[in-house]
Amino acid sequence: MKQHKKALVLWLAAILLLLAGALLTGSPGRAESVQEMMRDAVLHGTNRISLFGWRSVNPGLISAFTVTAILLLAAVCIRIFAVPRFKFIPGRLQLLLEEAVGLFDHMAKNNSPHRCRFLGAYIFGVGAYIFVGTLFELLGVQAVTTLGHPVTLPAPLSDVNAAIALGTLSYLVIVSGGVVGNGPGGVGKALKEFSLPISMSFRLFGALLSGLLVTELVYYYVSLSFILPVVVGVMFTLLHALIQTYVLTMLTALYYGEVSEPSHKPKKKRSKA
Repeated sequence: MKQHKKALVLWLAAILLLLAGALLTGSPGRAESVQEMMRDAVLHGTNRISLFGWRSVNPGLISAFTVTAILLLAAVCIRIFAVPRFKFIPGRLQLLLEEAVGLFDHMAKNNSPHRCRFLGAYIFGVGAYIFVGTLFELLGVQAVTTLGHPVTLPAPLSDVNAAIALGTLSYLVIVSGGVVGNGPGGVGKALKEFSLPISMSFRLFGALLSGLLVTELVYYYVSLSFILPVVVGVMFTLLHALIQTYVLTMLTALYYGEVSEPSHKPKKKRSKA
């Protein structure tokens, strides 16, 4: 117990010394103002990255390619090395995978019991991409911009283009469910919710961008750049990863089940002679 107390006291003393040093030294001169920094975090007008020397692109596109490669590589490794070793009594990895698959499978069956196989696979893929892509910014992967400045790769969905693409893709999946379930009449059901891709896209983009801007704002000031960014960044990232994964997958499953539900036409009664 005494050793733990001594270690805790040393940690607290070190933290207080760092904070005191930050407050005494103040903030150094910045090449850009906080307004320019936050504007560039949204529009990516300055900090752009060269894509194989072909053209300059947003850092979010590089993050999207990286996250996609990580997920595909993980899927291949799990299929080759983990799945053949699955047992009747699951281990830790098998239990984790079964719980993740079962979560989205139950979500699909509860919201669309008549047509759930494709829906379960889709929301599992979307959920994995949102969750891993949001946690990707915690890795702090660095890249060099076209101007020679280092920049940390953000979450892919903090770029409005990626959020709109994912929201539109989910809406097209919902429309396809209506067509398969009810033929051309299912398109009319889906088109009633014309604002759905806009709401899904900007809800996803706004939530992830807010966490990015808060973290950037805290890092901008050196007097706040000790300890606090770690707490703020991890808290916002974990909350957004869990909440946005659940919200988008639940909305997709809910509307997919609604538009793909077979419409039962009432039978006409035969008139008596």
